[in-house]
Amino acid sequence: MESSVCLFGGNASKTVAEKIATAYGSHLGKVNVIRFSDGELQVSFEESVRGQSVFLIQSTFPPAENLMELLLMIDAAKRASAKEIIAVLPYFGYARQDRKDQPRVAIGSKLVADMLAVAGATRVMTMDLHADQIQGFFNIPVDHLYASTIFMPHIQQLNLPNLAIAAPDMGGSKRANAYAKHLKCDIIICYKQRTKANVVDHMTAIGDIEGKNVVLVDDMIDTGGTLCKASDMMMERGALSVRAICTHGILSGKAYENIENSKITELIVTDTIPLKRESNKIKVVSVADLFARVIHNVLSNESISSHFIV
Repeated sequence: MESSVCLFGGNASKTVAEKIATAYGSHLGKVNVIRFSDGELQVSFEESVRGQSVFLIQSTFPPAENLMELLLMIDAAKRASAKEIIAVLPYFGYARQDRKDQPRVAIGSKLVADMLAVAGATRVMTMDLHADQIQGFFNIPVDHLYASTIFMPHIQQLNLPNLAIAAPDMGGSKRANAYAKHLKCDIIICYKQRTKANVVDHMTAIGDIEGKNVVLVDDMIDTGGTLCKASDMMMERGALSVRAICTHGILSGKAYENIENSKITELIVTDTIPLKRESNKIKVVSVADLFARVIHNVLSNESISSHFIV
C-alpha cells in the first residue's frame, strides 16, 4: 500500500473492511472508539493521517450510532489534517427516504448526504443505492458501484435452463431489464399493492412464468415479505424454481423465518451488511475485491467504468 494511503474500518463493518484492506494489499489502521457511560461515542485515530488519503469504511444500517460513528471518524480525520477523506459506505442507510412521498416527511437520504459533506468527506464510495438519483444529493464526487459485477457471473455459473429474471416490484424493472438483457433471457415484472410499509396486500405478475427457473433481483431485502410472496406466487403459477439475489441483506423482523418458510430455493446477498445469523438458504458473496479494485483506480486516477455491468 502507498505510504500516502490509510484505510480504517468502523465497528459496524469491521469484517468487510478487513477483507477490503487485504484485497487491496494492506491492513486496517488503528482507530479507537470510546463509549461513555451514557452511550456517547468518541473517536480517535491511533496513527498519523496528516497529508494522507484516508478511506473510512462503514455501512450505515441501524442503529443510528453507526452513522454517527462514521461522521465522527470523518471529522477526526479532517481535524487531523488528512489530505482527502473518502467515505466508503458499502450500504448507504436511509436511501429509501429519497423523496417526499407523503406530506410533512423528511428526505432522509438528502440529509445524510449533507451530513457526510459537512463533516468533511471529500468523496463517497457506495454500492447499489436504492435510487440512482441519490447521487445528485451530493455536491462531492460519488462512486456508485453495482453488485451486478459480482452477481452476473454467479447466475451464469448456475447454468439454469429456461432462465427468467424477475423484478419483485415495478421500481426494480430497470434493474431486472438490465440483467435480462445481459443474460439474453426473459423478464418478469411483479406488481404489488401495500397499505403500509413492509406489508404486501396483493401481488400479481406480468410475463411468462410457467416452466421457468426464475431469479428475482433487488437492491435490498428487509423483512423478506415481498420476495417471499413473489416466490410463492411464481411457484403456484408453474415456475420450476425461484432464487433471489439482493445486494443488501438487511433481514430485519421475521425475515429469516419468512425465507425459511418460503419456496425460495436460495437467497444470495453480499457482505455489505453482516448477517445476524446463518441460514442454509442464504449464501453470502463478498464485495471486498470490487471495492479494493475501485479504491486502487481512484488513487491512480483511472476510470472505474470497466467495473460496471448494469
